[in-house]
Amino acid sequence: MSGIGIIGSGVAGLHLGLLLRQHDVPVTIYSEKSAEQLAGGRLPNSVAHHNTTVLRERALGVEHWDLQEYGYFCHHHYLGGPHPLRFPGSFEAPSRAIDYRIYLPKLLEDYQERGGEFQVRPIQAADILPLSEKHDLVVVGTGKGSMGAMFPRIAAKSPYDAPQRKLCVGLYHGIARSEPRGVTMSVSPGHGELLEIPMYSFEGHVTALLFENVPGGDLEVLANARYDEDPAAFEKLVLEKTQQHHPTVFERIDPARFRLTRPEDLLQGAVVPTVREDYVRLPNGRYTIAVGDVHTVVDPVIGQGANSASYSAWELGHAIVEDPNFDERFCRKVARRRRDRVHSISDWTNLMIQTPPPPHLLELFGAMAENPAIADEFTNNFNFPERQWDILATPERARKFLARHGR
Repeated sequence: MSGIGIIGSGVAGLHLGLLLRQHDVPVTIYSEKSAEQLAGGRLPNSVAHHNTTVLRERALGVEHWDLQEYGYFCHHHYLGGPHPLRFPGSFEAPSRAIDYRIYLPKLLEDYQERGGEFQVRPIQAADILPLSEKHDLVVVGTGKGSMGAMFPRIAAKSPYDAPQRKLCVGLYHGIARSEPRGVTMSVSPGHGELLEIPMYSFEGHVTALLFENVPGGDLEVLANARYDEDPAAFEKLVLEKTQQHHPTVFERIDPARFRLTRPEDLLQGAVVPTVREDYVRLPNGRYTIAVGDVHTVVDPVIGQGANSASYSAWELGHAIVEDPNFDERFCRKVARRRRDRVHSISDWTNLMIQTPPPPHLLELFGAMAENPAIADEFTNNFNFPERQWDILATPERARKFLARHGR
């Protein structure tokens, strides 16, 4: 046997690999993409790392992007409708958004410099059994291809059978930064959300616009429009829809300068939110564990997917170091120690994409607009999703939270 085998070179696989190398555990990461391929191609996402993830990066020695230059410090909220709400919420410590085509190759370089093995080869579900004979433990960190089917779907945690939002995310020039620098979370009731994110990419500091569009709503057209057929018409459409539905973002756009940074800096699609089992027993009696997208897929509306994957990998990595006995008891321990946060992220996300939104969520937003302390606590809880779910899980919990703030 030769250490740990990790399938996938996303944030979960790389954070896990880096942590294990800190403890001199032999690691092999199997990836379908080389470092050059990770750096190229189409925009993969608009990921932001909250400060709890930044602290893990710091502990791993891979915090290459100074928070004062690359970070952001708050959320700016806008809830449209007959009586619009507009209010900020502050973090206790900054978050950061780096284009993953820059981020992942840099962390892969760190991993290899620290003695981690990296193999570029596609892995399918049929390959896991023979790899389990080679490694002490195989960790699956990608849900692509046949991998997802390996881990049974948990129906009670996967309430949707179809995407609840049609997505359109691109990187743009021509948008002035908010003051203080932050993410704008704008809601157009019945039509969708817009997350405006200050991001660092190949053309420097740019702005990601992630449109979360309700199927059948006025904004769904953004997920289907073809940029390559008429770039000017596409950018005009984005401007028009932003002006109509997300005015606090539009007011900082210079139409004369507004443009997509590059044709490959646009991603359109949809995801079905899904939670799968933590581990499976292989025919040879060994076990394989899921992390990242193969474990949980969440809509990006609250930007928690990568943070969940990093946390999950971190907990798994420490369990490997503390108790390298890769039997079912080990798998159950891993599932238990990461369950609350990972499931809270999924539950919270699924609540946020309900259409129409539940009344207690709207009541909370109204209170946030009137009480900065409530808005700050809600915002800082993006670092602590289980605390957020403690507030949002039921109307009774939300009411008790508001009562604590004198509401």
